Amino acid sequence: MKNKKKLFSKEKKVYVGFAADILHEGHMNILKTAKSYGNVTVGLLTDSAIAQYRKLPHLTYSQRESVLKSIKYVDHLVPQKTLDYSENLKKLKPDFVVHGDDWKQGILKKTREKVIQTLKEWKGKLIEPKYTKNISSSNIRDKIYETGVAPSTRLSKLKRLINSKKVVRVLESHSALTGIIIENLVSQQNQQLLEFDGMWSSSLTDSTLRAKPDNQSVDYASRISGLSDMLDVTTKPIIFDADNGGRVEHLPFLIKSLERAGVSSIIIEDKVGLKKNSLFNNQKGVKQDSIKSFSKKISTIKKVKNSNDFLLAARIESFILGKGLDDAIKRAIAYSKAGADLIMIHSKSKKPNEIFNFSRIFSKNKYSKPIIAVPSTYSKTYEKDLVKNGVRVIIYANHMMRSSYPAMIKTAKNILKNQRSYETEKDIASVKEMIELIK
Repeated sequence: MKNKKKLFSKEKKVYVGFAADILHEGHMNILKTAKSYGNVTVGLLTDSAIAQYRKLPHLTYSQRESVLKSIKYVDHLVPQKTLDYSENLKKLKPDFVVHGDDWKQGILKKTREKVIQTLKEWKGKLIEPKYTKNISSSNIRDKIYETGVAPSTRLSKLKRLINSKKVVRVLESHSALTGIIIENLVSQQNQQLLEFDGMWSSSLTDSTLRAKPDNQSVDYASRISGLSDMLDVTTKPIIFDADNGGRVEHLPFLIKSLERAGVSSIIIEDKVGLKKNSLFNNQKGVKQDSIKSFSKKISTIKKVKNSNDFLLAARIESFILGKGLDDAIKRAIAYSKAGADLIMIHSKSKKPNEIFNFSRIFSKNKYSKPIIAVPSTYSKTYEKDLVKNGVRVIIYANHMMRSSYPAMIKTAKNILKNQRSYETEKDIASVKEMIELIK
């Protein structure tokens, strides 16, 4: 170590890129090595940068920043806003970049190659200490998540995701089992991590699960109670479908219950009276709430909620009820002024034109808020096209329930037809799979 200090003056500049969600012995070894080469600047990856290649970090940027600043091997700290180091490297022109040799393979391989290429511009050098064996941030993170997350930590995740990702992808969950699927399912395509970012607690699927009509037959207390099993085994944020929110006088109790449970967001629709599902062709007798009345519900929620991270989404039914684009825009602006954090624009058209037209206009308005789309009827539309047209959150609102029903019908019919279960085995999970599903 002494020889290194003689060789490399303290004036030498060293750069280390860190996520620093969970610091362990391996990270400290990297920082010690970096310090032996000179003055250490840590580029702390933002939530947005981390979300490009793995799950959102457990700790917020400010929490991670606070921890790193207290470490004696760190001289300076700057945000690294992308997975690509180039922007910070070209500003700082460090003599050395230090990173463990574990990034020679996998998602970060291209990032490493770009670092080497950039350093060549001023004859900088990449230093790669051997990866510390028998220790892994991912394994530690998994152990932490096994014990669950605090309601406040889960509650804040949706807001962080919206601020960090181009699109937040949400899938309907109606049970602990569907919650586990959403929690653990990951796909890698073109060096990119794909996953569902959160769960949608749907009034339709909650009602269907209990074999009741989708007309608010299942009360809020029963639905929130039903969330408890899902909350026990998952960590991702939950958006709660509250239909029209009920009476304005009862809203404070609903909001307190949702926040206490750790739910990240509530969506309320601007309709009144007995609920009729928006995707029914016949909307006869369905009435849209007045802007004044619905805005009062929004302002009430804003006043009673305890956390700034708890998000309120206003769902606009103008297209469903045939009132058109101008009415939808007028309502979106009014609801935004009243305090809505997000705007959900609904359509039962098989094409996304209504959504795109709305988004194009509303996104340019000074009262614009992130837009939520639910592509149930316009299901041919790719996510990239929704994002291109200004949508920030996409909810797949009932697909887990809809996929389970025909599968169960098929299995039951096959058993009746064949008077044994052998013929169904090729289409269903093995008993071993089901036993091993819960670790």
